[in-house]
Amino acid sequence: MLRLGVNVDHVATLRQARYRGLHTAKFAEPDPLAFALAAQKVGAHGITAHLREDRRHMQESDILALRRKVEIPLNLEMAATPEMVAFAKKIRPPHVCLVPEKREELTTEGGLDVISDLQRISQITAELQKIRARVSLFIDPDPKQVESAAIAGADVVELHTGTYAHAKTKSQRTHEIRRLIEAAFKAHQLGLEVHAGHGLNYENLLGILIVPGLNEVNIGHSIISRALSVGAERAVRDMLHIVKKYRLSSRS
Repeated sequence: MLRLGVNVDHVATLRQARYRGLHTAKFAEPDPLAFALAAQKVGAHGITAHLREDRRHMQESDILALRRKVEIPLNLEMAATPEMVAFAKKIRPPHVCLVPEKREELTTEGGLDVISDLQRISQITAELQKIRARVSLFIDPDPKQVESAAIAGADVVELHTGTYAHAKTKSQRTHEIRRLIEAAFKAHQLGLEVHAGHGLNYENLLGILIVPGLNEVNIGHSIISRALSVGAERAVRDMLHIVKKYRLSSRS
């Protein structure tokens, strides 16, 4: 069964646009925790949240609230830095996804270069596994990066789907789907669980449902955007309806 992780970062982005510095006030809205609880209520399989070093959206208090009050698994996205490792050790999330960060980017762009930073990522992966976190590395769909993720000791690879999502032509999309398939095959050969995320929405998610052995997709912006029109519960239900097609297609 393909799982849906709902990323609530951009609920906090909207809140911070008006209430930066006042995020803990009762009147500060919208609330990432409330959105997460709504997603949980209608069947989301997990909640993803990225505590960035610049704190542009989620804050420590948001992550702590999610860890305390959400019953489905929390997937903490974080940079591979000592500060964030210390925070993860403090809250002990069941899942951690290491992602690259650049201060100037609007959102995470591209995957970790595990090949070039293998020793450091291996050390951080081992540290996080000591607190019993399952560690995922967010990487481009490149078999060599997958191999390096396995060498680093990761439990999971999350394949970056941004290039696929932003492809402008059918041939470009086809090329990117082939890359995702190849990377997923390599991951399974190496015993890694496979997740996917970035730029996925209600239309383009259907295109990657042919990628073999997907265990989870993480989607945030599209769900939050749709929720502005139809509400959080309906928006999550609609995405779950698409996610379930993966299970049905695998039976045929």
